Amino acid sequence: MQPIISVQQLSKTYAPRNAGGQPFQALKDVSLDIRKGEIFALLGPNGAGKTTLISVICGIVTPTSGAVVADGFDIQKQFRQARDRIGLVPQELTTDQFESVWNTVSFSRGLWGKPANPALIEKILRDLSLWDKKDNRIRTLSGGMKRRVMIAKALSHEPQILFLDEPTAGVDVELRQDMWNLVRKLRAEGTTIILTTHYIQEAEEMADRIGVISKGSLILVEDKAILMRKLGKKQLSIHLHDALDSVPEALATHKLTLGANGTELVFTYDSQADRTGITRLLQDVSAAGIRYNDLATKQSSLEEIFVSLVRNDSNGAKP
Repeated sequence: MQPIISVQQLSKTYAPRNAGGQPFQALKDVSLDIRKGEIFALLGPNGAGKTTLISVICGIVTPTSGAVVADGFDIQKQFRQARDRIGLVPQELTTDQFESVWNTVSFSRGLWGKPANPALIEKILRDLSLWDKKDNRIRTLSGGMKRRVMIAKALSHEPQILFLDEPTAGVDVELRQDMWNLVRKLRAEGTTIILTTHYIQEAEEMADRIGVISKGSLILVEDKAILMRKLGKKQLSIHLHDALDSVPEALATHKLTLGANGTELVFTYDSQADRTGITRLLQDVSAAGIRYNDLATKQSSLEEIFVSLVRNDSNGAKP
């Protein structure tokens, strides 16, 4: 199956802002294929290049080199056809503050040359819990509701691809859950979703695949489940019968940490290794005369994996 978005050797360098300044390379030879109907999460620290990459794919920023194809159309050579297939929800809440919700969403549809479709606009507003606000002026809405309006505008021309750039920034927990329910529904209807987020737990819950970008380079793209399995470490927690003041010297080789006010020994291990070291650890714990009540294991979270990847990239190490 052909990817719905294909990014090939994309680079973007900005000219220096001041005389004598240095040019800034925001993207460095990025190549990426997005599958039709998936939720793809792009993670990276501030300034990593997430928004620049989205802006280039959407035709807002011109790349220095490379190519982007959206549903078979080149974003530079066939801009109108390619952009017609893309909906974008930017980070900034940019819309006419004195217009009503209904009018601003309807106007956005008209900008794409689409005929009026009140039934569709009503459906979008209802799906986003905006129907009761349809006659309200944008300036009277909360930040979370304004972000919902931005999503409604992006959906108004029925795009096949939807970009969400930090879509839940400033949104309360209840609205966030509603928004993600909508994302799931859109995916179920065949819309391809690409999102950036600082809420890594949301990417872990929602995404089919994860991409990690750091300093303009795409350092990893992987199915979420495979990424968790390949790079995720596990922790064994040994719940002690009696609290310890410190890790005994006899257990120093295992590189344990002491937690839960001294009532827990934590051992981090690679679940994919031939030998995890757990058997030897438990033998040494018993030999040291330490009694324990229970054992529990925990998989590393996506956030821990992400932090490790970015740290390794900063240090020049390969993931």
